[in-house]
Amino acid sequence: MGSTLTLTAEDGHQLDAYRADPVGEAKGSVVVIQEIFGVNVHIRDVCDRFAAAGYIALAPALFDRLEKGIELDYVPADIERGRDLVTDLGWDDPIKDVRAAALALRPDMKVGVTGYCWGGSVTWLAACRLELAAASVYYGRHIPDFLDEKSRCPIIMHFGEHDASIPLAAVSRIQTENPMVPIHVYPAGHGFNCDRRKDYHAESAALAWSRTLELFGKHLSAA
Repeated sequence: MGSTLTLTAEDGHQLDAYRADPVGEAKGSVVVIQEIFGVNVHIRDVCDRFAAAGYIALAPALFDRLEKGIELDYVPADIERGRDLVTDLGWDDPIKDVRAAALALRPDMKVGVTGYCWGGSVTWLAACRLELAAASVYYGRHIPDFLDEKSRCPIIMHFGEHDASIPLAAVSRIQTENPMVPIHVYPAGHGFNCDRRKDYHAESAALAWSRTLELFGKHLSAA
């Protein structure tokens, strides 16, 4: 079981965050970035899984800048609301909140960051704009809008070949602009990591998870 704490961003904004801690000494720390559905049960479960793997995991509630306690479900009305929230929020403020989460874990911010859906795009921007240790990006649809920026840390990406919202041409463009970034394409659709979504694909989720843990195991440390 995790706990909820309060973070303070550089502009004074206060936001909630869900934290899960491992039993025993931690291997490192990870910031987990939400989908468009808030820090819901799935994102908390991801944090718990990282804790079970030996990492401190912290998921900042990025929608707190608009409304506290937003948790949405995977139904059309909530998807539409989540997209509206993302539009209203913009891109700069979420990076401030990711920075606050990273600082809460380590003063040098040498943490791993991973994010899903909209959070995958936020993870890409965080890797480009902050001094992090490593990043694992899951199906970030907006990454092609930010290809003029480059990651400052080791990074891997995960996409589904049947993802209607991210055509393979967009994935190819990302790869062309970032030839040194490992980009993995799975036989799955959008949201394949989430076992509460219809596109959940267990084999792809397990392989992406193992690759993410391998990346973090190589580049993160407890010290």
